[in-house]
Amino acid sequence: MRQSLINEGAMGRNLVIRRLGGIGLWLNPLFAYFFLWAPILILVLFSFNNSRSVASFTGFTLTWYSNILNNMMGAESAFSTEIMLNAFRNSLFVGTVATAISTVLGTMIALAMARGRFRGKPLLDGLLFLPVVIPEITQAISLAIFFKVVFDWVALMSGERIFPGFHTIIAAHVTFNISYVAIVVRARLADMDPQLEEAANDLGANPWQAFWRVTFPLILPGVISGALLAFTLSLDDFVITFFTSGVGTSTLPVFVYGLLKLTVTPEVNAISTIMMVLSTILIGISLAIQGRTASRA
Repeated sequence: MRQSLINEGAMGRNLVIRRLGGIGLWLNPLFAYFFLWAPILILVLFSFNNSRSVASFTGFTLTWYSNILNNMMGAESAFSTEIMLNAFRNSLFVGTVATAISTVLGTMIALAMARGRFRGKPLLDGLLFLPVVIPEITQAISLAIFFKVVFDWVALMSGERIFPGFHTIIAAHVTFNISYVAIVVRARLADMDPQLEEAANDLGANPWQAFWRVTFPLILPGVISGALLAFTLSLDDFVITFFTSGVGTSTLPVFVYGLLKLTVTPEVNAISTIMMVLSTILIGISLAIQGRTASRA
């Protein structure tokens, strides 16, 4: 009898622990998402605040978005909408060029890693993930030092001094965008049956024809997804851009940082909200393309 009571007590304690564990597992993702999204939601909310104060919310208004469109940034801000639009154009230019280059190179690397056999493949595989895992500030400092050494060497050899500008920003963005494009395209290649390419070769197609008529159409959704992801990362990047930019090449994130050095105005919240919405749309399109491709596969 006593042993039976002890067993029942142990079973009751275990049941309570399991229930508490289930509740904890249910609440854990909620706390995680709240921790990640609460600051962003607060920023979006205060972009519609009816007061210039960022300490209290007094009501909804679209005044700050109207100020941005009408070149009225506020008395305490030394910037104008014209400068902001110029920074946005710089971001689009850098993002477009860097995405085009990284998409081509990343796709080529993905094809080599998925289909090729060569020496040093494990080393290249490890280096491919390096820009994804290392801290962004580390990569930014290393790129800044690299460009400084290269420019000093060019000046020593030719006497011509090269300064940072769009070329350094684009080169820096390509260095980390290649990895993301290659990872996405490689995942698509992993889902593709290699016998389709072999069948094309057996039917008389040369490697070039087999790639353009069989391989490329099948991996095109992955290429588009990788390009959209690369463009989004390039559009939002601040740290690497800040360390590799020159005079007159400020992008939109660098422009927003310049505003924050003076004061946090409601227009800054509005600009940040616009950037976040644009990035979310691009990421959503990329995920939708990948999801549709996976469902078809």
